[in-house]
This record gives sequence, structure tokens and C-alpha cells, in this order.
Amino acid sequence: MNIPTKKLNSGFEMPVLGFGTWLMGGRMEKEIGYDENHDIEVIKKTIELGGYRFDTAEMYANGYSEEILGRALKKCDRSKLFITSKVSPANLSYNDVINSCKNSLARLQLDHLDLYLVHMPNPDIAIEETMRAFDYLKDHRLIKNIGVCNFNVERLIEAQSKTKNKIVLNQVHYNLIFREPELKGVLKYCQDNDIFIEAWRPVQYGSLVKKGITMVDELCKKYNKTPSQIALNWLISQKNVITLTKTSNIKHLKENLNSVGWNMLDEDVELLRSEYPIQFDKSNTVPLN
Repeated sequence: MNIPTKKLNSGFEMPVLGFGTWLMGGRMEKEIGYDENHDIEVIKKTIELGGYRFDTAEMYANGYSEEILGRALKKCDRSKLFITSKVSPANLSYNDVINSCKNSLARLQLDHLDLYLVHMPNPDIAIEETMRAFDYLKDHRLIKNIGVCNFNVERLIEAQSKTKNKIVLNQVHYNLIFREPELKGVLKYCQDNDIFIEAWRPVQYGSLVKKGITMVDELCKKYNKTPSQIALNWLISQKNVITLTKTSNIKHLKENLNSVGWNMLDEDVELLRSEYPIQFDKSNTVPLN
């Protein structure tokens, strides 16, 4: 299948659905004795089925996730891939950003990244220093585009003021349950300022794949889709919102792929936004409704 893309007014374009590598090879450190072969096969199967945007980070398994992805992509046509990686918050000083990017490229066996992100803010390192390094990387064609993760509006505005390049994406925790980007104005700011929101954890550890929520069950019947597909499509049906998933199960991979190529009606998007029965602020344990 062909995964649809979205394009910003700036001309930047990317697929609405990507595929993550978190937990491939371990969590924050490489897992001893880890068998990477299954992960490599899942990545190859993803490409076979039409997926081509992959998201990783130097923080994932201390770089091992990047190595696994690099091995899986080794014989692929680079021009048909969209690869994102992220620099760890501890490495946001000027020289560290540049070295981190070069090390990520070496592990991935690539000569450039399509998108490079600040993984999360670090208040102990001046954002000016970080963004100056990102400008260097873009000037030297090691990265094509720049973005951030987990930035609120104030940090996003500050980061943009310190770079000559357009920040094209903010990757945040956002799904039917966790609405912090809506509540804190991040979603609206990005929609108004030509920036993609990329939602991570879109089905909330599987919480959104189960039946039992009446309005979701009704929408499943209406669109002939599963709860997981409704949850994913609710995100990508919104202006400037895209998402990424992670699975090691081929059946779930196919299910995720079938969440794209169609759009929920605006009235159903807004119904879920306002009436979904369990909504939380990410920083709170008390439901919003």
C-alpha cells in the first residue's frame, strides 16, 4: 500500500504513519544476548508492506536500536526511505550534538538523516548552542530537516528564534486519553505555525485497542475498522498531526497500516475529542471529564 503524506506550507512533506524502534535491543542500555533477527525481519516486512518512515534515537538501547535499524535497511533504496533519529538531552552542547549525529549516522550506516530531533529539553544547556549545531548539520548536509520532541509552546518559540532553519516537527505524547498538547496549546500553536505534531504512544500501551467504549465501538462499525485503527486515524485526521507506532507482531503491523488511506469525518473527530470518556492531562492522574 502507499502511505499518504502530509505537506506543510513550507513544502516539507512526510508520511502520516511512521514506525518506531523503542525497545529494539533493550531500553536505555543494550540487552545482553538480545536476538535482533526478529526485529530485522519486522522492519523488512514493514518496507515490503509499504512502510518507509522509521524513527529511532541514540538513547534507545544506548545506540543499539540504531544499529539494528541500520542492518535492516542496508540493502534498501535510500532514496525511498525517511529516517529520523534524536539526540539525547545530555548531548545538547554544540560539539556533542555534532558528534552525536555523526555517531548515529555511523550506526545507521547512512550519510544523512531526513529529520533530526532534540529528544527532550535540557534547561542546563543553552538552546542557542543546540540549534547552532543543528544549523551546522543542515549546512553540511548531514541532516535535511530539524525538529524537537516534548517541547511546550514557550520552548518551541525560543528554539525557533535560535535557528535560521524551519523547525518542522514537535514529537509529543498525544492520543485519545492523553490530551496535554490540546490543553497546553501545543497542538493549536503547531497548527497555526506550520509545524507537524507527531504523536508518540498513539494507542497508550494497548489501552486503546480494546472494545468496550460505546462511541468507539459504534465508529468501528461505521468505518469497518478496529479500535486501534480508530485511535490512529483520529490523530492523522487532524490538521498537521501525524503519528508513529511500534510493534513486533506482523498481524498488528498490518492492522496499523490499515489505519491510513481513509479519513474520519470531522464531526466524528470532534465527537471523540469532546466526548471520549477517559481523558487525562499527562502530568495528572485525575480525569479531565
